[in-house]
Amino acid sequence: MTSPLLFEPLTLRSVTFPNRVWLAPMCQYSAVDGLPGDWHLVNLGARAQGGFGLVVAEASAVVPEGRITPQDTGIWSQEHTAAWARIVDFVHERGSRAGIQLAHAGRKASTFRPWSEHRGSVPAVDGGWETVGPSAEAFPGYEAPREMTAQEIAEIPAAFAAAAVRADEAGFDVVEIHAAHGYLLHQFLSPLSNHRTDGYGGPLEDRARLLVEVTDAVRAVWPADKPLFVRVSATDWLPDGLSVDDVAQVAAVLGEHGVDLVDVSTGGNAPAQIPVGPGYQVPAARVVREVSGVAVSAVGLITDPAQAEQVLVDGSADAVMLGREGLRDPHWPLRAAHELGVPTDQARWQPQYVRGAWA
Repeated sequence: MTSPLLFEPLTLRSVTFPNRVWLAPMCQYSAVDGLPGDWHLVNLGARAQGGFGLVVAEASAVVPEGRITPQDTGIWSQEHTAAWARIVDFVHERGSRAGIQLAHAGRKASTFRPWSEHRGSVPAVDGGWETVGPSAEAFPGYEAPREMTAQEIAEIPAAFAAAAVRADEAGFDVVEIHAAHGYLLHQFLSPLSNHRTDGYGGPLEDRARLLVEVTDAVRAVWPADKPLFVRVSATDWLPDGLSVDDVAQVAAVLGEHGVDLVDVSTGGNAPAQIPVGPGYQVPAARVVREVSGVAVSAVGLITDPAQAEQVLVDGSADAVMLGREGLRDPHWPLRAAHELGVPTDQARWQPQYVRGAWA
C-alpha cells in the first residue's frame, strides 16, 4: 500500500519535517509584555503531541509597537528568547519541528483582542500606541496610522533580522516572515493601502521592495541550513487590489532571494466578499507554486483527511496548514493517520497515547 503523501517526510535545506500536516500560526492574545507563558506551552505542546510535523507559533512582533494587540507575543528581547526556548524544547521532545512567525502589524496594530467588549484601536490611556503604515490611511474601523518616514522604513529589515537571530537562539527550525492578512508588509505590497510616491510605492516591484529587503536581511542572519518561509495573501479579493498573478510574481522573486516555502493565504487588507468554502484558497496556492517554482503550503478550511491528501496528490501544495481545525482537534494528524491506514510508528503516536491507535 502506498503511504499517503500527508505522512511522507519533507526536507527543506537540512530540516526534515516528519509529515506534511502542519499547524498554522494562530494568535492566542494571551501574552504579557510579549512573553509567551504556560498557555503557549500547553497550546503548542498539545499539537506537537498530536502529531503535527511542524508547529508554527503565532505572529510574534519584532518590535513592541508591531503587536496586533497589547496581548500579542513578541520576540524583541533576550527575555523573549528564553521564554520561547522552553516551548521549542518541548515541541522537539515530542518529535515535531518548531517554527515562529515574525510580524509587524503596521496600521492594524494596537487593537483590542477579539473577546474584548471593545472594538477597534486601543487608546493610549488603555495601553495603546500610535500606529504606522506605508500611507496615512486607516484600516476601516481603526485609527489612521502615521505615514512611515524613509528612516523608519529603513529600520524594519534590521528589526526582522534581529528577531530571526533570537529565534535561532531559541532553537526554532523555521522562521516565517508575515506578509499577509493586512499587516505591515502586506500593506506595502497592496495598492489598496500603499499610495507612496517614493521607491516603496507605485509599481509592484517597488511595493514589494520592503518585503524583499526584509527577506534579504533575515536570510543573511538565519542559518543557511534552516529553511525560511514567507506567508502571503495571494489576493485582496477586490478588483483594484493584489491579484494571484501579482503575488505569484513576487513569490518567484522571493525564491531567488532564499525563501524555501511560500505559505499561501488570502485577504485581510480590506473588507471584501470572500467566497469561503472547503479548500477555497487551494487554487491560489497551486498558481503560486506553478508560477514561482517555490514550494508552497495551502491553508483555509482544509478539514478532512481525504481532502487534505488530495491537495497534495493534485500537486496544489507541498504541505497543508491547519488553522481552525487544529484548534478544534489537537490530535488531527493522529486521527487522519488512523483513517488513512498509516502505521502507528509512522503516525508518531506518543507512547502515552498509543492505545488510541488500536481498533
